[in-house]
Amino acid sequence: MEPWFDYHLPPELVAQEPLHNRVDARLMIVDRARGTIDHAHIRDLPDYIRRGDRVVLNDTKVIPAQLRGKRLETGGQWQGLFLGSDAEGDWKIVCKTRGHLKEPEAVGLLDREGRVAAKLWLIERLDDGQWRARLDEPQATLPLLERIGRVPLPPYIRGGNMVDSDVERYQTTFARRPGAVAAPTAGLHFTPDLLRSIAQGGADVSAITLHVGMGTFRPIAVDDPADHPMHAEWAEVTAAAAREISAARNEGGRIVNVGTTVVRTLETVAAHQQAIGASELLAPWQGESRLFIRPPYQFLATDALLTNFHFPRTTLLLLVQAFGGVELIREAYAAAIEQQYRFYSYGDAMLIQ
Repeated sequence: MEPWFDYHLPPELVAQEPLHNRVDARLMIVDRARGTIDHAHIRDLPDYIRRGDRVVLNDTKVIPAQLRGKRLETGGQWQGLFLGSDAEGDWKIVCKTRGHLKEPEAVGLLDREGRVAAKLWLIERLDDGQWRARLDEPQATLPLLERIGRVPLPPYIRGGNMVDSDVERYQTTFARRPGAVAAPTAGLHFTPDLLRSIAQGGADVSAITLHVGMGTFRPIAVDDPADHPMHAEWAEVTAAAAREISAARNEGGRIVNVGTTVVRTLETVAAHQQAIGASELLAPWQGESRLFIRPPYQFLATDALLTNFHFPRTTLLLLVQAFGGVELIREAYAAAIEQQYRFYSYGDAMLIQ
């Protein structure tokens, strides 16, 4: 018997390309109070946003974190993914190659024309298959990645192999703060015109930041989700965003969160506020969130959720089930498969309200 957070998806429903127009994606409307499922399109989203609502976006920016290289001692091919760097400038990466990597070992990072552009030392093997690495000659990380890195597509999209159009399309139109290695996919549907239409309807927009990490794709390999080691992701809520979102709730508006990353961020801060007995729903905050939202869960800062369709056996699906209800979300996913919705990062979306 399959766990309640599992389902079977026909492979042909995994979207391999984005639609030409972002707003043409389909939009499933899941009404929790009525237990109903309806069908629309992203361009119809303003019809479901109410005057006084506060729509919250994640303004993280995907960095070109996928790396190609060669082992300088053996000449063997090497692939890596940049995950972040520390105050000393050392990188944290995951990588793969044929054979056994030494500690230390030098890798030549290749630019998009296949030329060695930088030398990277793999210094120390860490937990979870990660490495601590250091450039042979110190230089600014982001400009180097912009020059030699590739879009870090998930493996279910063309085996992770980017095409030129992914540089623009695997990025939200409002991305501002570099640091993610995966896109906040619900935000991929928004265009400036759609945001203007939402604002013209009397809703307001705020932005928070959560830098999406590779842990978001880690499957739950145990039958009891409580035994799953939850990954950490860096997030920030500014003073302005905390004030705006709290005010919307105080004035009777809904908090409409765009994506599970926004939910995780706001619920982390709201739970902290509740724990210390604070009167305001939110306050300025930054740090790593390890919040694991799964059924049952009492949501404090989420009244509606726009989200894509997620992989089975993932923490993202559990979060959606916690908000929408396990049985209603199972019904919604079954309907999406029957109606041949497009799944995952470049796919369609649902609005749960």
